[in-house]
Amino acid sequence: MNAVSPLKEGIQWAHELLEMVTADVTPEQAHWQPPGIANPLGAIYAHAVLAQDAVVNGMLKGSAPLFAGDWAGKTGVPNPQFQLDLEWARTLELDLPAFREYAQAVYTATNDYLSSLAADDLSREIDLTNMGLGQRSLSWCLNALVISHVNNMIGEISCLKGLQGAKGYPF
Repeated sequence: MNAVSPLKEGIQWAHELLEMVTADVTPEQAHWQPPGIANPLGAIYAHAVLAQDAVVNGMLKGSAPLFAGDWAGKTGVPNPQFQLDLEWARTLELDLPAFREYAQAVYTATNDYLSSLAADDLSREIDLTNMGLGQRSLSWCLNALVISHVNNMIGEISCLKGLQGAKGYPF
C-alpha cells in the first residue's frame, strides 16, 4: 500500500456514504426549511459536492471546477457556488436527479485526480492563506477539505432527515 491508497479509500467511503444517506431523500425533504439558522438538507448535499469540485478541480488541479466547465448549466443547481451561505441555502431549488448525475462526475474526477498522484505529491505545499489556513500539505487538504468535509456534511444530512422523521444513516 502506498501513501495515496488510504486517501483513495477514505474518499471512496465518503462518496459511498453520502450517496447512501441521500439515496431516499425526496424533493420535499431536500427543500424543508429547518428552524433557526440551520441549512436545508438539499443545500448541504449540494455544498458537499460543489465544494469538493471546487477544491479538487479548481484549487488542487488548477483547472475550472466541473460546475464552471463541462457541467455548467447541468448540475441541478441553478447558481452553483463554493461557499454555503444562508440566503443561497434557503432559496436553492435542487434538481435531485440532475444533481446526482453531476455528483457522480465529481466523484469520478476526484478519483482520477487521486490516481494521478504519487506519494511524493502529498507533501506539496498548498497556499491557503486567503482562507486563513496558512500553508498546508496536499495530504492535509485532501483529508480536511475533502474527506472530513464530506463526512461532516453526511452527519448534518442525517440529522436533518431525523428531524423530518426519516432514518438518517443507513445502518
